[in-house]
Amino acid sequence: MGRKKKTIDRGIAPDPHFHSVVVAKFVNRMMWEGKRSVGLRIVHDALTAIGQKAGKEPLDVFLKALDNVKPVVEVKSRRVGGATYQVPVDIRESRREALGMRWIIAAARNRSGHAMSDRLASELMDAYNSTGTAFKKKEDTHKMAEANKAFAHYRW
Repeated sequence: MGRKKKTIDRGIAPDPHFHSVVVAKFVNRMMWEGKRSVGLRIVHDALTAIGQKAGKEPLDVFLKALDNVKPVVEVKSRRVGGATYQVPVDIRESRREALGMRWIIAAARNRSGHAMSDRLASELMDAYNSTGTAFKKKEDTHKMAEANKAFAHYRW
């Protein structure tokens, strides 16, 4: 435990265009080397493309895609008596959101294509339709937790 006083959570300012804290967090995770304007442009271009493709409100599509990718359980390694067990544990909401965003961004970066905004838009549309690499990662995580449900009593 640290001996200094607790840190104060200053919060995150909402995105200027969509007025959403979730989009602002997503832009922060998209950034490389502190280049916020580049991350902001990529995310806004992707959401604009989604609005044109889907014909729906881009923020609603984005939030639904993120909900489809957020995991509910994950496995953590626990060492008990010389053996290591993969123990399924529930995830708190902030970590669920962080993992979902991280998986969508990683899947978009690994996609083939020209512009990052196009790749991000495609990955978000796939996540909205419950397909794609990020959604598959969530499904794999849930399957692993389900397979190791027998070790749930090692949770502490």
